[in-house]
Amino acid sequence: KVADKTTSQRGNLPTKLLRTMDKQVAYAIAGATAAAVAYRVLTPAPKTASKPAAKRVIKIDRMKLPKRKEVWLLFGKNGWIGGMMTQMLKEQGKEFYLADSRTENRESVRAELEKYKPTHVLNAAGVTGVPNVDWCEFNQEQALRANVLGTMNVSDLCSEMGIHCTLYATGCIFEYDAEHPIGGKGFTEEDKANFDGSFYSKTKGFLEEMLKSYKTTLVLRLRMPISDDLAPRNFVTKIACYDKVVDVPNSMTLLADMLPASLKMAENGLIGIYNFCNPGAISHNQVLNLYKEIVDPSFTYTNFTIEEQNKILAAKRSNNELDAAKLIQGLKEIGTSVPDIHTGFRSCFHRMKANLVKAHGPDYSAYLPVKLSKRKK
Repeated sequence: KVADKTTSQRGNLPTKLLRTMDKQVAYAIAGATAAAVAYRVLTPAPKTASKPAAKRVIKIDRMKLPKRKEVWLLFGKNGWIGGMMTQMLKEQGKEFYLADSRTENRESVRAELEKYKPTHVLNAAGVTGVPNVDWCEFNQEQALRANVLGTMNVSDLCSEMGIHCTLYATGCIFEYDAEHPIGGKGFTEEDKANFDGSFYSKTKGFLEEMLKSYKTTLVLRLRMPISDDLAPRNFVTKIACYDKVVDVPNSMTLLADMLPASLKMAENGLIGIYNFCNPGAISHNQVLNLYKEIVDPSFTYTNFTIEEQNKILAAKRSNNELDAAKLIQGLKEIGTSVPDIHTGFRSCFHRMKANLVKAHGPDYSAYLPVKLSKRKK
């Protein structure tokens, strides 16, 4: 009320009374302010609808294939993957040819493309190194020529000539991070490489960014490939020989499931990048436990940490899980599918055991991997 009085009304009041009323006004204002603050602190803020996370839109891109008989040309005939693809092309009755060119020789690649006039190219060429990717650390120029320049030559010429090109690439260009923790969301095809702990992975990450510009290339990110036999390149063969292994969940590629899918994808003109692993993740220990259960009951192993592993390697190793949503959708659209990694591994080991029994009889123990420390020098 005091605050509402007009100047003329206040002018008719004694000075002492005015001072008293002004103090009362001040106290009233202070009290009201304190009450308002308390109200804001103690009263929960009204709930506002949070914006839902943007749903990922997956687009399956295709190129228009020529309307003529399929002809296939394979680069990398002497490699592990190349050898399996050669056998698969034979079994499926495809008309195919094996390229003799080294992919870093652009004019030789062009000459073979012009000679065979393929509708589809399979590029399984490149180097990882022997016995492993540490080789690339000490042979960087050779690794660049084969893995970057050679791959670019093939994809670039296929783009120029309107030929579908399938590249058997790698998903070892990521590592778990705060946004993609173990057990959390996987890396998608849109994510950029975040792992450069090895020269091999670093160059593959750079390469993939450049390949995105080509509308005729299908990039398949394989990881830790596994075959139904105990070939030296088989991830299972490798870790079965190690005296100690780390135990980290990873995306992996079971070749008996995935390589036939790659041909189906190429036949249907799919292009772009795909995480090319069986859906899900599986740890080293889970793999070796299944191996022990089905293939080798006498097998034993010991774990050590990633930090301890890094001390004995020339380059770090990638550990990650790749999101399989795009792969599942793409395969569904062309009428096929692949099993999840746990189901697939169990089937793989049963086939592996059957192959060993067929080749060597029920006692095949002499043909199983031997620990590096137990090999004769």
